[in-house]
Amino acid sequence: MPPTTILPPPPNPAGAARGTTTIPSNHPKPTKKRLLSFRQLYCLTTIILLASGHLVGLGHIAFLIFSIIYILFLSKFSFPPLPPPAVAAPEKPIFSPNNKILRYYVTVGAIIGLFMPIGYIVVGIYNGDKEGIKVAAPHLFLLASQVFMEGVVFTGEFGIPVRVFVPVFYNSYRVVEIIEWLRAEILKSGGGDQGGSGSGDRRVVVGKALAVANMVFWCFNLFGFLIPVYIPRAFKRYYGAASKSE
Repeated sequence: MPPTTILPPPPNPAGAARGTTTIPSNHPKPTKKRLLSFRQLYCLTTIILLASGHLVGLGHIAFLIFSIIYILFLSKFSFPPLPPPAVAAPEKPIFSPNNKILRYYVTVGAIIGLFMPIGYIVVGIYNGDKEGIKVAAPHLFLLASQVFMEGVVFTGEFGIPVRVFVPVFYNSYRVVEIIEWLRAEILKSGGGDQGGSGSGDRRVVVGKALAVANMVFWCFNLFGFLIPVYIPRAFKRYYGAASKSE
């Protein structure tokens, strides 16, 4: 999913009373930031519930831990954050926050990839569809982990390439998990634990449609947006700023 654009902090108030002058500071004043946003708390809750409910394997939890360690490694040795400019200026986002198409795109991704799978799993718990829950939960766990980690790396303490790494890394792994989900849904027969009821048949159809929708959306997100569009713009911004600071 495309990373969330972080709006820059408001500028310092321009001065004020008539006849007085305001001297701009060369160093931005530190601003208080919330440790976790509401979206991060929501995703963190989802991560904890899926992990504690044994709905994902140890490999998925290990992947999350490895991503945290590797992000710190990249930030320390490969892509450290660039020093602030001599004159304080807010960092411009790679994509304009006023881009309506991008906002709709992110919203659709959240609905297809996050909210609908949550509803699918909740209904599956109520209906006793253990097989459906087992194949859908890894994708949801990884997407919630991705959104949580994106909120961490977009605090300004990490370089732009590290911010790019998070969605590409997680999206690549999730495509593999979605393929397994889609395969399981195709092989699943109607009814199952519901005794061949009509509701069981409808759930099989919904599961297949949801798996296909996620497969199409996230494959396009990886191969049609992140790799050909987002990565080149991000690295151009990073190395352009690096050359200016030298």
